[in-house]
Amino acid sequence: MTDPSPSDVALELERLRATVETGFAKVDGSLALLVQRSDQTDARLADHEQRLDALEHARWPLQNVLALVAVAGLALPLWQLAHA
Repeated sequence: MTDPSPSDVALELERLRATVETGFAKVDGSLALLVQRSDQTDARLADHEQRLDALEHARWPLQNVLALVAVAGLALPLWQLAHA
């Protein structure tokens, strides 16, 4: 078995370095994509929270109105019975 020459070792190290750099570039790209998707998901979640809060806020007056109508619906027959 012969010892590899320094130029062969340097060539293999350069190939290995290029392979590692390519791998890191792919990983960096994938991580950047994941961060972008995470940011988009956070933005959509915040939008949904705002819309849900708006719906919940709009719902409360409706319940109050329905309660007043129910009370008026009960009070009207009682008033009619009292004055009949």
